[in-house]
Amino acid sequence: MGVEAGAHAARARALAVLRIRSRALAVAVLPAAAAVILLAGGSTGHLLGHGWDVARWVVSVAAVLVLLAAGVIALVVARARPAVSPTVPIAEEAAPDLYRLVRDLADRLDVPAPSAIALTPDCDSWLEDRTHPAHGPPPPEHRDEIAGIGSGGGLHHRRTTTAPVLVIGSPFLWWMRVGELRAVLAPVVAGTGPSAHPDIAAARRFVRGLDAAVAVAATPGRCPGIRLACAGVGWVARLLLRSCRVHAAEMERGVAAAAAERAQAVDYGLRIVAQEQVGLAYAGWDRLLTRVALPAWRMGRWPSRLDAGVVAALTELSRRDRLAEGFASRLGERPACDLLEEPGAVDEAASLLAARLFHGGPAEHGPDWSPVDWQEYPDEVVDRKWRTDAARLHRVLDALGVRRSAGPASPHAPTLARVMDHLTAPEAPAGPHPRTEDQDDLPRTDDQTDDQTDDEASAGSGHSAALAAGLTAELAREESAPSASAPPPGSPGQGSGPDTALWDDGALPLFPLQPPRTPRELLADHVTAMVCCAAMDTVGATPGLDWLDGPSLLVNGERAADLGPRVLSLIEEGDPAPLRAWLVKLGVRPEKPVRLV
Repeated sequence: MGVEAGAHAARARALAVLRIRSRALAVAVLPAAAAVILLAGGSTGHLLGHGWDVARWVVSVAAVLVLLAAGVIALVVARARPAVSPTVPIAEEAAPDLYRLVRDLADRLDVPAPSAIALTPDCDSWLEDRTHPAHGPPPPEHRDEIAGIGSGGGLHHRRTTTAPVLVIGSPFLWWMRVGELRAVLAPVVAGTGPSAHPDIAAARRFVRGLDAAVAVAATPGRCPGIRLACAGVGWVARLLLRSCRVHAAEMERGVAAAAAERAQAVDYGLRIVAQEQVGLAYAGWDRLLTRVALPAWRMGRWPSRLDAGVVAALTELSRRDRLAEGFASRLGERPACDLLEEPGAVDEAASLLAARLFHGGPAEHGPDWSPVDWQEYPDEVVDRKWRTDAARLHRVLDALGVRRSAGPASPHAPTLARVMDHLTAPEAPAGPHPRTEDQDDLPRTDDQTDDQTDDEASAGSGHSAALAAGLTAELAREESAPSASAPPPGSPGQGSGPDTALWDDGALPLFPLQPPRTPRELLADHVTAMVCCAAMDTVGATPGLDWLDGPSLLVNGERAADLGPRVLSLIEEGDPAPLRAWLVKLGVRPEKPVRLV
């Protein structure tokens, strides 16, 4: 599909959307037209009689009600604030080279330049319309709605321009080279051409308004009368959205096809290579968030250089994977983050926004929510996490009434041996099973012997379930406690942070990385933490950071491997032999007390 063909298809679908809007308007004014005809007929002496009088009253009242309802719906659709993606806005003063690159690219593509640039903590790029009046700031503040990093003003004509905002994935700026970023942004920037067409812009505004109206109608906490009116508005908006869905999707498909075709002439060969970097960056970013950032967020710390961490993670991947060997040579070229005046400040703002979106952290620093550098991560996050988990594990054991193992230092000191002994102890019988003398004299069958063997093999499974349930309850109590760092509702964020005025953060996290951990996973994490604490306190092991796997235990500078399956064998089967062999090999003494938080 060529540029003209794609643009023509998009305009045709946009006209179809606008026809649906016109039909809805026609339906709204149809009772009023009928009322005008009846009133005109009565005034001219043609439609006379009692029946026509009743019809005039009924139709006129219905017309007024329909017009009032249509006016309310139209007002809600026009005034409702469309959804806006959470981003870190970048003013031109903070990234003049980046703005220059985007404008040069727009000139080469012969399309309007985007009105502003913003960053998102994700591996994607798109254009976003923020011309709706509700996206602006309160009038008394007199500042631009896209003010952010490095500026209080930005592009002052943005409220009146129709060009959309260019949203760039922040990992792209750190991992990609300048030429690769230009090649990746070419089809995105090319989309400003079709977006400037009046019919496409009007169709998009109509669809976004309907979507925003549905969201407004679904807002809870209103009185019954308002709730009933909102239900009617929501029903009409959803009906219109369903009618527009196919046409809107085809319109966007046509816009994308036209933009991709227009961008073919710009760095086509480099764009093929750059698309490989997009997939690699996505894999590294996902692994960094789930394996490295998530443990820190759960500890109340947020890594302040996530984008720089992507480079370290992908460099480590290129070292391990021979398929990625060629990617390491790219690091000698100029990275795209050099286009920013203060890449460190931008990285910090994007990292904080990532913590808010993917974990639900507060918007500002606090005693329970503070940044952490990568150099401090092993001591501030890994060591603290393991010792906190170990302390929680022993608190739950105390609550369960488990006796502490007697050690050479103190019978009350927490030890790994106490955990292992509890998980491998035989379960107490459910109740007395009286046997007669005749039953005692009967020989045991093979089935009875097998049943006893199975019971002995599953020793510790009941203890594991009780301990896992206790850990789940204890962790739930800790998470339900109010945090000192949580800002009061409606408190303003920092001027250099994300554009929080443009989106509702009442439902954070918007994109949870992982489902809640199961009791089994919680127990495995806590037992692993106890083993690592014992290794650190008895054989001098140290906490470490693996860019691809997260917290790791280092023994003599080497990463300790194969610990996870041995811990699972202990908690699921009650078999301590694999873990004991691992401890003996490293010289870890489970009877020695460990230091807790």
